[in-house]
Amino acid sequence: MIARPHTAVEFDPWVRRELDAVEAALNAWVPAEAPAGLGEAMRYGVLDGGKRLRPLLVLAACEAVHGQRPAALRAAVAVELIHAYSLVHDDMPCMDNDVLRRGKPTVHVKFGEAQAMLAGDAMQALAFEVLTAPAQSSDAAFDVDPALQARLCSLLARAAGHAGMAGGQAIDLASVGRPLDEATLRDMHRRKTGALLQGSVLMGAACGSTHAAAWQALADYGAALGLAFQVVDDILDVTQASDKLGKTAGKDVDANKPTYVTALGLEAARRYAVELRQQAHAALDRSGLDGVTILSLLADRVVEREH
Repeated sequence: MIARPHTAVEFDPWVRRELDAVEAALNAWVPAEAPAGLGEAMRYGVLDGGKRLRPLLVLAACEAVHGQRPAALRAAVAVELIHAYSLVHDDMPCMDNDVLRRGKPTVHVKFGEAQAMLAGDAMQALAFEVLTAPAQSSDAAFDVDPALQARLCSLLARAAGHAGMAGGQAIDLASVGRPLDEATLRDMHRRKTGALLQGSVLMGAACGSTHAAAWQALADYGAALGLAFQVVDDILDVTQASDKLGKTAGKDVDANKPTYVTALGLEAARRYAVELRQQAHAALDRSGLDGVTILSLLADRVVEREH
């Protein structure tokens, strides 16, 4: 097993540093001057809130493969824009009809449904602009090779589209009031939540050089972590209050949606989350990479989180 000497003391400063970098980059890329209040709605939907797990995974995976930091930071911004747009749309009355997100009113509550729809659309488009726009510096080190741009766009589009997040949301909406077996539930969440988390890992890995076995191991890590995140989300939905979660607690049960808690029971769901964490750690061990400590600690944080 690969030794992971980093302590939580070293991990927490890394997280704070990277969160600051991502926030600064998002602040620079998301335009306040977009017309008719659109920029304000976009910024409200993505800035100053959220765990930023997906950007952290991009940056940690890039470090693991000794990749290109400027490309990874762009990828981190892009994946967070896709995640934020999905939340804006998911919260709307035509989907989950939620009024609380990241501890504040959802975008459609604050700005109206039409502006929320446009803000989500604009953030989705901006994600791909971030990946492909010319460097905002004359320093050639900030340029991203066109072939890497294309690969990052492909990874992000697949994770966000019909094969991933959007397809999973479609299954979710079609499953309201219908019990699902565990295999179908797993497939839904592999798409809806897991694909973008796995895609974040692979986008970071794409910023460096990996052999096929390491790439597959990182993909397996991302898949296990993505599913673990959703299992824990389902657990927290029934065990934590809304003020702790920053979103409406118990909404899945109230909406009669299938979850890991309804499918497996609370204690079995908790055991499954621990099993998935072990799978994520085992995948990192198989990777043969010596820089996976942060990825390992991120998996721990996903399973141990309380909100």
